[in-house]
This record gives sequence, C-alpha cells and structure tokens, in this order.
Amino acid sequence: MFRPDPAFAAGSQALAELGLCHVRLQDDARWPWLILIPRIDGARELEDLEAPQRAALMEEAVLAGAAVRAMGEAAGRAVFKLNLAALGNVTPQLHVHVVGRRTDDAAWPGPVWGVTGAGPYDDSGRARARQAALAILAP
Repeated sequence: MFRPDPAFAAGSQALAELGLCHVRLQDDARWPWLILIPRIDGARELEDLEAPQRAALMEEAVLAGAAVRAMGEAAGRAVFKLNLAALGNVTPQLHVHVVGRRTDDAAWPGPVWGVTGAGPYDDSGRARARQAALAILAP
C-alpha cells in the first residue's frame, strides 16, 4: 500500500491526488512549490516506473507547473521560471519538486535547497495557494 515517506509531513501537506501522483504543497511561502510523489510502492528512481507511468509523471509535472504558476499569481508574484527536480538524497522515495522561481526570489539564480529562512505560509496565504493550485489540479 502506498504511503508518502513520513519525512514529507515535516515541511509539506497533502493537497491532491492525480492519476499517478500524490501531490503535496511545500510549506514555504517564499516559493510556489508542489511535490509530486508517484503512488508506486518501492519506487526510488525514474527507472522504477514503467514507460506509461513515466509519461504520466511528465504530464502531471506539466499540470503541476500550471498550478505553481497559478499559486504565484495568487500571491501577486508571477513565476518567471519553473524548476523541476527529482533529487531524493534526503528522502529516497521517488518524488519530483515543481518550484516556481522569480529573478527577485531569495535564492535566485541558485537552487532553493539550503537557503535559510524558510517562511511557512500564514493561514490566508496557505488558503490562497491551495485554492489556486486546486483550481488547476482538481477543477
């Protein structure tokens, strides 16, 4: 039975279920950020997915990118560039980060990982981000 690695609970919250992926909202208001976790037990690498699952993951990443852009708009900060990453060094369960970047964000042009000062959403910001993302992911 699929379960997201417990490590995801510390910095994100469940948002939606797509055809292949469990989607989580990263709780860092500095960037509109979603995490896609394929619901495939034991998957650690892209190679652990069958070809149709890899294709579905890419389509869901594109959809998540549209949701991230909507989250940026809802916060009044248009996304300039979408970053996709499947690192897994800390949490080896296969997952893909979809992060909206701006040229004036706290880490630009470097990566978002390791930048200090994480700022969790306040209640209204989280509600706006969730609503914007869900309008795309689960219309």
